[in-house]
Amino acid sequence: MRKIKGPAIFLAQFIDDSKPFNDLSSICRWASQLGFKGVQLPTWDKRLFDLDLAAESQTYADEVQGIVNQSGMEISELSTHLQGQLVAVHPAYDKMFDGFAPKSVRGDNPQRTKWATGQLINAAKASRRLGLKAHATFSGALLWPTIYPWPQRPAGLVEQGFAELGKRWMPILQAFDESGVDLCYELHPGEDLHDGASFERFLEVVDNHSRANILYDPSHFVLQQLDYLQFLDIYHQRIKAFHVKDAEFNPSGRSGVYGGYQSWQERPGRFRSLGDGQINFNGIFSKLTQYGFQGWAVLEWECCIKNSQAGAEEGAEFIRRHLIEPATKAFDDFATTKSDETLNNAILGL
Repeated sequence: MRKIKGPAIFLAQFIDDSKPFNDLSSICRWASQLGFKGVQLPTWDKRLFDLDLAAESQTYADEVQGIVNQSGMEISELSTHLQGQLVAVHPAYDKMFDGFAPKSVRGDNPQRTKWATGQLINAAKASRRLGLKAHATFSGALLWPTIYPWPQRPAGLVEQGFAELGKRWMPILQAFDESGVDLCYELHPGEDLHDGASFERFLEVVDNHSRANILYDPSHFVLQQLDYLQFLDIYHQRIKAFHVKDAEFNPSGRSGVYGGYQSWQERPGRFRSLGDGQINFNGIFSKLTQYGFQGWAVLEWECCIKNSQAGAEEGAEFIRRHLIEPATKAFDDFATTKSDETLNNAILGL
């Protein structure tokens, strides 16, 4: 059995204009001092990381690696969540997602998709140069506005939408395969890949591509009322990345899963700092260890109540306490007897 690596931290929610959160060296020292051993790097903020340069320059990739290593840490994965979102955008969301793209392609859906695809292909190259084995992203969405079946969806709409999604992602998956890196989709509301059933549909249209895998984040399953522990039993072979994020679901007589357009603090389902929510992380770490998950346990801090500094400090220790040292021998080895065919036959009455 392999041990889960960690704790690591996703830096996206902590980047800021002030020290120590505005450059890679400073933010890595900050994270290391809190007890983190790894960092998941967002690739859309050049204050921390230049994705295009890393895809082309081994020298630059080595420099980035060196900066992280100087703080006593490793890079767990790169993240292209914002670029992955733009691989597939329904027109209803064009204006809201345009801010994720450079000004040169805003308002031009085909060109924005082309740019996002190039970003993902560069992420495959950069991951290879950095010696990484997994990459974190979103799938984007063509069908999300039809998630609730009213009005009734026209026959064939879902199949056609997933066929197009697969067509867009297949060359990206091939690029990741050529780089020897697993592409891990965070299953997330707002994405066409948001649960196990939708992920299975996607696998069908990409010919069960071996690089199409999952970033497991139980918080999104709590908000959907999905069994996040059974999910591990079903999909553990495809889980290659892990966000450790807590959540809670407190339905009332006024609102439930959909949240009534309320703010995060007022919604029944909301993200919490580690240990403040309802998720059974003992069960999650046990199952992941049982199934031999060998990736990183990465804190993703998103809480509408607690301060981010406190969330990071507590998160490092929370993950550390949940890491399991796998057993090296069976607990009842002391009572074993040597293999003896004659003895076995006697016991069996043969």
